[in-house]
Amino acid sequence: MTPLGIIAGGGPLPGQVAQAARSSGREVFIAGLEGFAEPAVLAPFPHKYFRMDAIGAIRQALREHDCTDLVIIGPVKRPSIFSLRPDAEGVRLLAKVGKAAFLGDDGLMSAVLRVLEEEGYKLLGAHEVLTDALAPEGLLTKIAPDAQAMADIARGMEVLRVIGAADIGQACVVQQGIVLAVEAVEGTDAMLARIAAVTRPGPGGVLVKLAKPGQERRADLPTLGSATIQNACAAGLRGIAFEAGGSLLTNKTAMIEAADAGGIFLLGVHP
Repeated sequence: MTPLGIIAGGGPLPGQVAQAARSSGREVFIAGLEGFAEPAVLAPFPHKYFRMDAIGAIRQALREHDCTDLVIIGPVKRPSIFSLRPDAEGVRLLAKVGKAAFLGDDGLMSAVLRVLEEEGYKLLGAHEVLTDALAPEGLLTKIAPDAQAMADIARGMEVLRVIGAADIGQACVVQQGIVLAVEAVEGTDAMLARIAAVTRPGPGGVLVKLAKPGQERRADLPTLGSATIQNACAAGLRGIAFEAGGSLLTNKTAMIEAADAGGIFLLGVHP
């Protein structure tokens, strides 16, 4: 079995994918993206850090470690196209990506994955290696949503079908049928930080997070972790609904414990 290459952004999932691969008897090499990959997560595994636009250096390192299977995992903040300083290989890749470099995140990611496949790499979704991280269906917590919360979840799914189709974001917050916020480039945690300023009196809102319609699921699946629970509690939300089989939970047990302690629900739903 050839070593697994992991291109790592932030959060704990790159390390969890690496550990799952290693436990199955597979060697790994992690290309950590500078400014995003966390040293403590990468430390137990063979790794090296790279600028996001150092495509040639990343590919050379993957070749040196005999990695032809790749997982791209972990959040990154997409840079401005004008701030990039790609090496020669990066220039060639951006030329092949073409107009998709100016599209939304999923359009860009789909184009990048297509080009990597053309270059001979096999792209795997993190969920294909880390199967335990896939969000299950149904209620995970002691607290359950009431009729108002279920109506807000349904409203949130309607909204996400619209903004997801436009490749804008994966999450929104709905309270009593009113959309308080939708996720854009700032990410879920930053969106949650502004909820307190717009919350209405009465029952709190819900966070709904789904994959975009037609999303490339080998990268950038909706991801939730303990920080999401903390931020949802701080925002006064009543619960979180996420796509069953289409979301990643970075530490399911810790998330459930935190949600129970905070008095909010966790619910896996089908769009």
